[in-house]
Amino acid sequence: MPLITSPYRAKGLFKNPHFSTIYSAKLRPTPPIVQKRERLELPDTDFLDIDWSFSKTKSNKLAILLHGLEGSASRAYIKGQAKALLDDGWDVAAMNHRGCSGEENRLFLSYNSGRTDDLHFLITQVLKKNVYTKIALIGFSLGGNLVLKYLGERQTLPKEIYKGIAISAPLSLKGSLQSLEKRKNWVYRNSFLLNLRAKYKRKMEHHPDKMTASELKQINSLLQFDTLYTAPAHGFKDAYDYYEKSSSLQYLNSITTPVLILNALNDTFLSPECYPYDLAKNSKFVYLETPKYGGHVAFHVSNSLYYSEKRTVTFLNTSH
Repeated sequence: MPLITSPYRAKGLFKNPHFSTIYSAKLRPTPPIVQKRERLELPDTDFLDIDWSFSKTKSNKLAILLHGLEGSASRAYIKGQAKALLDDGWDVAAMNHRGCSGEENRLFLSYNSGRTDDLHFLITQVLKKNVYTKIALIGFSLGGNLVLKYLGERQTLPKEIYKGIAISAPLSLKGSLQSLEKRKNWVYRNSFLLNLRAKYKRKMEHHPDKMTASELKQINSLLQFDTLYTAPAHGFKDAYDYYEKSSSLQYLNSITTPVLILNALNDTFLSPECYPYDLAKNSKFVYLETPKYGGHVAFHVSNSLYYSEKRTVTFLNTSH
């Protein structure tokens, strides 16, 4: 039932997935919002940095935003979404995954596409404030997969969890890896790899007993990074074990919170498995919208407001 016919129409060069994706990631002016940083000390001795923004009027509604692979809460797509929510009376907590806030995290492990413990800890800390009666979870790319997995894997959720939204979400991690390995995606693949290799090198300085220069030389693909770092650091047998256990696709049937998945058909990061039409048709809770255009987190309308940002607010304000 919840298949949504999208009204989104891209214009001009924004119909091209590569132009829209690169423009949105690198060239879009960052929307001006105020962010106030809070550091949460975690039970395992690590930390999370949360960038808070507050509505002009006192609010009982909070949106938690989760960025994508090697992103941060300072990215334009996070601030653009935050601005749209602030204008609608929501407070915003933009979570920086471990090691993504500008300071390396303390432990050998960091974050991955399916590790929901940090999100859950943030939610429990927020609820202790006893301020918010509605909490929305909004994730982009890797963060979208994480939101969906969180909502589907836990038998009980706090009653304040209101809705979830996943934008440009790789529901099948193995499938998305295979998509990124295609020749047409070499720019993104190399950009991610450059960042991940640099992160490995920085982390190696703090964990020389677990990371080596010879291993760093072997990291010449995303698969190799996940094989040599992500999997062993987070307790998986290998990269494919990580992809299988962390993909949100297998958890969608268990979701009992209204969620919107907004995945563009021309998103070159995504595989066919990332468009679960049959599942959405038979679901009371999973709403699937697949516009023809939109690239990867690139639903451009204007620099000040993207379609995904407006659509998020509309979904949160609609009775489901």
